[in-house]
Amino acid sequence: MRIAVVTPSFNQAPFLERALESVAAELRLGDEHVVFDGGSQDGSLAILQRWDGRIRFVSEPDGGQADAVNRGLRATTGEIVGWLNSDDFYYAGAFDAVRAAFAAHPGVDVVYGHADHVDISGTPYERYPTEPFDLQRLLQTCFICQPALFFRRRVIADVGMLDASLHYCLDYEYWLRLALAGRRFLYIDARLAASRMYPANKTLGSRVAVHEEIVAMLRKRVGRVPDRWLFNYGHAVADAHIDRAAHPWRYGRCMVRASVAAALRYNRRVSRAMLTQVIAWTRASALRRLRGPAPSA
Repeated sequence: MRIAVVTPSFNQAPFLERALESVAAELRLGDEHVVFDGGSQDGSLAILQRWDGRIRFVSEPDGGQADAVNRGLRATTGEIVGWLNSDDFYYAGAFDAVRAAFAAHPGVDVVYGHADHVDISGTPYERYPTEPFDLQRLLQTCFICQPALFFRRRVIADVGMLDASLHYCLDYEYWLRLALAGRRFLYIDARLAASRMYPANKTLGSRVAVHEEIVAMLRKRVGRVPDRWLFNYGHAVADAHIDRAAHPWRYGRCMVRASVAAALRYNRRVSRAMLTQVIAWTRASALRRLRGPAPSA
């Protein structure tokens, strides 16, 4: 059972070699690793050239991360596919665990496992909140860590490739598309990958844009945005404008306004559950404001 790994990359020279090494340590005869670099100008090309012969790579302008992954899917043939961003890395034994899971469960289309968030140096600081698979839960939160997921190539024929119009939630949208198409997911008890989080990375650096794309995607994909994602969007907007600790009342009002506005925009209505939650929060905030700060000890 051959594994193909696709790595999209753009100006990730400080992290690229760690990613390449982590894949190389896992590969068996017949496995593939392709890197589609978007024309980096930071030294990435020199690193890729040093690895020439051990990997295949292309370095040229592309249409973004999803486009790079799709190019990699077309350029590989392995029956099992994983994609690893160039600032993430695999843990030792990941591929053996994935191969064993697919071999033991021929009807399973997707295998995913545990993952860590690591800091800029690659040091783990928390476990990614992965969970056993449940579609209704997946609609509420993305509990699958992208580099810790692998899928059978056969699903591409039914579901297609990544949505190249997406820049932030391309992985989450793909998991939802697979699940809504009836593909079978298996959660395994194995630590597979590390996802690097640092201020300049795409997810942390653009939280409002990330949540705007998620809610728009959910509206398009499932016809309605769950309240949890609407509140997440409201918090992202408030965080971008107001210091929560210094101005909790202003923060709360901003969060509520943004959440309700998003509900009206994407769902055309405010759900009873959201309205109940907003009223409860507003009352609690008003009481705390009237009481003033707690006396110091």
